[in-house]
This record gives sequence, C-alpha cells and structure tokens, in this order.
Amino acid sequence: MIGDIKKDDQQQILDTLKKYWGYTSFRPFQVEAMRSVLEGRESLTIMPTGGGKSLCFQLPALLSEGMAVVISPLISLMKDQVDDLRDKGIEARCLNSGMSLSSRNEAIKGVKSGGIKLLYLAPERLQKEETVELLKSIKLSFFVVDEAHCISHWGHDFRADYRTLWRIKKVFNPAKIHAFTATATKEVQRDIIEQLRLDTPDEHIGHIDRDNLTYRIAPRTNIMTQVVNVLKKHENEPGIIYCLRRKDVDSVSEKLNKMGYKNLSYHAGLPDSVRHENQDMFAREEVDIIVATVAFGMGIDRSNIRFILHAAMPKSIEHYHQETGRAGRDGLVSFCYMLYGGMDYRTWNYFIEQSSEQEIPRDKLKSIYNFCTRPQCRHKVLVNYFGQEYDKENCGACDYCLKELDMVEDPALIGQKIVAGIDDIRRGRTYGFGGGHVANVLKGTLTDKIEHMGQQHLKSFGSMESLSLVFIRYMIEQMVGQGFLKREEEFSTLSVTDTGRLVLAGELTPILAKPLIAAKKNKIEKKRKEQREKDWEGVDEDLFQLLRKKRTELAQEERVPAYIIFGDKSLKNMAASKPVTLEDFAKMYGVGDRKLKAHAGVFMKIITDYLLQMNRG
Repeated sequence: MIGDIKKDDQQQILDTLKKYWGYTSFRPFQVEAMRSVLEGRESLTIMPTGGGKSLCFQLPALLSEGMAVVISPLISLMKDQVDDLRDKGIEARCLNSGMSLSSRNEAIKGVKSGGIKLLYLAPERLQKEETVELLKSIKLSFFVVDEAHCISHWGHDFRADYRTLWRIKKVFNPAKIHAFTATATKEVQRDIIEQLRLDTPDEHIGHIDRDNLTYRIAPRTNIMTQVVNVLKKHENEPGIIYCLRRKDVDSVSEKLNKMGYKNLSYHAGLPDSVRHENQDMFAREEVDIIVATVAFGMGIDRSNIRFILHAAMPKSIEHYHQETGRAGRDGLVSFCYMLYGGMDYRTWNYFIEQSSEQEIPRDKLKSIYNFCTRPQCRHKVLVNYFGQEYDKENCGACDYCLKELDMVEDPALIGQKIVAGIDDIRRGRTYGFGGGHVANVLKGTLTDKIEHMGQQHLKSFGSMESLSLVFIRYMIEQMVGQGFLKREEEFSTLSVTDTGRLVLAGELTPILAKPLIAAKKNKIEKKRKEQREKDWEGVDEDLFQLLRKKRTELAQEERVPAYIIFGDKSLKNMAASKPVTLEDFAKMYGVGDRKLKAHAGVFMKIITDYLLQMNRG
C-alpha cells in the first residue's frame, strides 16, 4: 500500500505506526492522505467516522520537522485526542479556555522549547495576538483544520469562527493547510476549499459508507416499549439514545432508570458541570447508556458504542450520518435504529420557520423524511446523497436488504385509493383534513366528526375497510414522505401533489412496506442472534468481560476515556488469543510500545488467572 512512498521512508512509517499505534497496516486512503502532508501539498480528506483520519496527520507530524497545529471545534474533542496521543508516548498539548493558568503556561513552555509535535487549538484562539506571536516564534510543520465541514453554511454544524481560518494563509505563509472531515456533500467540499483558500489541493475522498453499521427504521408507535426492545437486544452494550427535545430526554431517562436501565441524560438545559461529568462518566465506561439531544455531539469519542437509537427523526441526512457515525468506530459490527413520526417533521419545520434561512433546511428535512418513509437500501441512499456511487445490489446490513420489511402486494392500488380518498374528502372545500381523519374515512370508522359532516356518504368511505387503521396511517405517512401527498404546514392537513396525480393516473407507483407483525419480529430476532454468535466466534466472552472491567477501572483511575486504554477490538483479540508473554501481547491489535510497557502486565495477569481457574474447573 505504501509503494509510492520512497523506500527509505516506507520502513520508518511502518515502524512509527507499530511503535506508537500498535498497527501493522493502513486503512484505505490513509497512505494517500499522509503522502500529501509529507510531500508538502495542501489537501482535503473526507473519511467516514472510524476510518482513521486522525492518523493521517498525527503520524506525519512525528516524521516532520517542527510542530503541527490542529484546529478543533470542541474542548472535549481536543482534550481526548491529546490524552490519547500522550498515552501513546507522543508529545501533544492543547491551548483552550477550559485550562487552568498553570496548565496553559506549561503548554506554552513546551511549545517554545520545541518538544511538542502537535498543538490543538480552538479556531477563536488563532485570533488572539499572543497565540499568533507564539506560533511565529517556532518552526511549524503544517496546519490541520479538523471537522472542516464547520466552515460551511451548507454544512450541518456551521461555526462562525471557522470562517476566519483563511487568515492562516496570510499570517503563516508558506505553511500548508490540510482539511479533514467525515461528512461533506459536494457543495460543502467546494466551500471548504474556497474558504480556506487551499492551493490546488489534493482531494482524498474516501467512500462514505460505513459497512459495519446496520440501519433499521420504523414508525414510532409506543416509544418506551420500542426503546426497551432495543435495549434488550444490546444488554451490557454501550449506546446513545437521541431524543428531539429536552423534555423527551428527561422523560425517557427517568423512565429507563426506574425500569433498571442505568443511564445518564445530556442536554443544553443541564448545568455545565453536570453535562460534562455525565459525558466523562460515559467515556470512562462508568455508565453505558446516555439519553441525549443532539447537543451530545462531536465531543463523543468512545470507540465501542454498539448502538445508536434515534427516538425521533433528525433534521437532515447529514446530522443522521454524523450521529449514527458514532457507533462502531472500532470497526466492529454495530446497529443504528430510528423511530420516526409525522410530528417530528412538523417540529423541525416549526424551528425552520423561526430562522432566517429556510429553503436549504427545508429541502434537507424533506430528504430525511423521504429516507425514513421510502423502503429502499439505506446504505445506498446515504452514499448517493453525498454524491458517491454504491455498487452493491444488496448491502446485507439494513432492514430493506435483510428482507425485514414485507412489501405491499399492490402498492399502485393502495396509493390510488388514498389519493382518490383525499380528493373525495376535500371536494368542494377550501380546507383539508389530517391523516387520522382521512384514515377513519377510508377505514369506514363512523366518528362523531364524520357523522356530523355527513362524510359516511362519500364514495371513499370504507374503501379500505378490510385494512387496519394502523396499516392505513402507515401507508399515508409513506405517501407523504415520498412526495405524493403534502402536509400543509399550519394545520397539518393533507393534500395531493402533482406526483400524487400521476399515481392516480397509473403513471407512478409508490414503494410501500407493511407494518411489522409479531411473527416477522421473531424471525428478525432469531437472525440477529445467529449473526451475533458469528461475530463473536472464537472470542471467550467471559474473559472479554473481565478485560473490559479492568479497562473501566483503569480509565476511572486515570480519568480518561476507556478507549485510550484499549479499544474493544484489542480486547476481543486478547480474549481470542489469550497472550501470556510480552512477545505474544505485543502482537495484539493496537498494542504499541507505550501500551505494552504500561498495561501488558495488568491484562496478562487477568488472562493468566482466568486460564488457571479454567484448568482447575
């Protein structure tokens, strides 16, 4: 993979990789991205979360003369990265407003002495004259703009301070800039290059797909029952439950704790001290479940999150992609669930109406709603949305491709009945009716409202009487999401769109899935258990849990995220290979020189004691 790099440098790169990171090979696009940095060309690198983008600038920083400066948007994010690097034996520091005066002075002293290889800064700190003077006083190797999508108005996480980073080119010329992010559409990519004034940059666009993630999307019916069903599937596994509003977070968190599912909450309404402590406890594995709003964001760097559950629909595909991207960052199989409803669309739309920019957010909202309601390969939709091709016919990792969704036998007829029914109900009226009322008419349910309006005499009354109300409502929701029906904003009443007219004329056919029934759910659960057994084949799960417990203890003692000690991939490797000598332990995934010295003895003792106990048994 590194054949294009000079032979003299190849061994040095591989030796550095093994010494500090404990890896023996690179992931796709890492070598190309590193080559741009090492050869002094500017670059934009897009890699999926968990793809190893940090390594692309951290390793070159060790091999370059001078100090690399990394711009990062969050204090918690830069702190975790610095802790991780220092645990590997790499001299890294950060400068931010959350540090004590003595810590800041120590970092500045280290920078001036030339002993630091990577310095992490928030973008606003580069606007301070003392920071500029500090950086001008030493030799710089290059600049990195991490989470570069924050620079773009088109992006999903815009930060105004990122728009000032073009000054790097003016103030620190000829220092080169390298931009990195996991989530960027074509528009965002162009904006990053333009705003940073990148000079004919190399563009390394990794495949956006996360093939270790399995996506499942379902209508929200009984929220707590559905949440608990997911938790039962992931007993003793870490996960994040995302809610749309703060009050939903508080309600779900409280109910789960009362049911015995230990969890912490996180949202902007909590005191800063509580929020930070809850985040740190989750990172140190003192708790495995966090219930949060999307305020629980980029600062989360726990590599072994096994599931993400959206209890409501996010406001864009970009947000969904980034939030689900927090699962399985260690490359192991993980799961993403989403429960959605029409109310989510209306809530987000209300927020959009309060903002100055409406057109782009509303288009993004329609895209995510269509993603929820149109049965299709979830991986393909996500990849296509970010402007890439998806060449697999079956991803094997979403509810659609796993055939967990039963498709409606005659979607054209169902679609036509719904469209004709809405036309019938609205005929002669300047106003429409909501989905619940329409479903009652089509089902033939004689409510007081229907009787009062005489709608029991309509041709469409009872036209779908053989189907359940749940089924009809689900069909209506899919028709709205796919653009055949429109939910008029003020009163959420339904009307037929131009494409809906094509359904009525037989020129277009909606793609409709049936609601899941109990028998199908049991079948899905059986397949899930079989897949889990396959994923853990050869791994001693009892030993894995003992190793994980020790990792948690060490993380708590050292006050660092648990993945900094070892990731799940490393623990699974140990629980399968059971190394009891330093030579064998050094071969484990993610074990570099520093970790071998710091942690081998502790973990080998657990393995040795476990083997002795097994032999006695």
